[in-house]
Amino acid sequence: MPKRLFDLVFAAFGLLALTPLLLAVALWVVCDSPGPALFRQQRVGRAGKLFHIYKFRTMHQRAEAHGPAITIGADARITRAGYWLRRTKADELPQLVNVLLGQMSLVGPRPEVPHYVALYPNDLRELILSVRPGITDHASIEFRDESTLLGQSSDPERTYVEEILPVKLRYAAQYARSHTLWADLKIIARTISALWCYHSSRGRGPSGSA
Repeated sequence: MPKRLFDLVFAAFGLLALTPLLLAVALWVVCDSPGPALFRQQRVGRAGKLFHIYKFRTMHQRAEAHGPAITIGADARITRAGYWLRRTKADELPQLVNVLLGQMSLVGPRPEVPHYVALYPNDLRELILSVRPGITDHASIEFRDESTLLGQSSDPERTYVEEILPVKLRYAAQYARSHTLWADLKIIARTISALWCYHSSRGRGPSGSA
């Protein structure tokens, strides 16, 4: 109950406080390329229930029909606005709505598409799907540069399934077994810190100057 109450308060406050930014980003997305501001995709939630996750659209329309479900390196399907949104993770902000609806939590295992959930080992599937999926978790921090990593692979799909997904499942299982509100707060703090350090390092040249 404390976790759900925390999610509701944080998500409601976040949406209210960020309304001007959300509207500005939505306008930017639709002006940058044809299509809606939001992208919806079916994901697997708690107890295996399907739901639609919300994100700001970062790819051209019908991108899923012209490529894999994972994003690989400098994916040509990504729009100009999409590159910035993905780097800053601002494309994830609409998921605060998913949190209010009870489909997601602020912190929890990232929800996967049914295709990848079907690959979960049976024992881990039941454990991981016993908690609400989240906007961020340990795996989100570790693999914040996932698309770049996949872009360096000769077989990105295989790399994801055989190398990245097992690590994500290990983190997800650990979280499902021992999550607490205090641990959630630490993950949120680590997420903010990781994003700040990542963008600070990218904004500096070899000499360390901006």
